[in-house]
Amino acid sequence: MSHYGKGITPRQEGYTIKDGRLINDAPDGMTGIAKASSMRQAIKNSKKVNQIATAIELAEAKKNFRNMF
Repeated sequence: MSHYGKGITPRQEGYTIKDGRLINDAPDGMTGIAKASSMRQAIKNSKKVNQIATAIELAEAKKNFRNMF
């Protein structure tokens, strides 16, 4: 039995050995709650960016409309 516990090899944990070096291919250690939180923040940020872009477009349209007359 290896010292990795429960018989799990480094390869099963996401690590490989290439040219004598240990390569970390393991997935990140984020929990589901952390992933949901980061997705929620990304959605919130996206909504803010879209709102600002819409406001800028409206301001430009108003400015162009005033210049027509």
